[in-house]
Amino acid sequence: MKNAQSAPGVLIRGALPEDAPVITSNNRAMAKETEGRTLDLEMARKGVETLISDPSKGFYVLAESSGQTVGQCMITFEWSDWRCGDFWWIQSVYILPGFRGQGILTQMYQHVLAMAGQREDVVGLRLYVDKGNRSAQEIYEHLGLKRSHYEMYEMEFHRKQA
Repeated sequence: MKNAQSAPGVLIRGALPEDAPVITSNNRAMAKETEGRTLDLEMARKGVETLISDPSKGFYVLAESSGQTVGQCMITFEWSDWRCGDFWWIQSVYILPGFRGQGILTQMYQHVLAMAGQREDVVGLRLYVDKGNRSAQEIYEHLGLKRSHYEMYEMEFHRKQA
């Protein structure tokens, strides 16, 4: 992602390899805050570095203020055979606590929406949110996202880092 978009005091841009440490730190803070979960540092770092180095997996969008990364989200891809295109999944959304409520998430979302709108192969945006996180649900609804009729199921495999 070469084109960056700026808003008053905030720069929205794609992540670079040198951003991996701050993204890893933010991911660990988010997991602790939202799920009470402590992510293994090396596994989290490797996950971030792998995504940054392999654009086929996705990309990160960062928000910067005065040179500090204050927000982030990750975009991954889901192929839809019904629509012959990709849904972009918005994941790993995190805004530093001192910067919440300032419209940074809105700026990142608008940046992603504009990027997706310029591509014929993107058929929509999706995200998931914890059922109990009503404030996040309200924000996403305010951004124009609609509640899906799908329920999410998962089975997680706990594997050691290779």
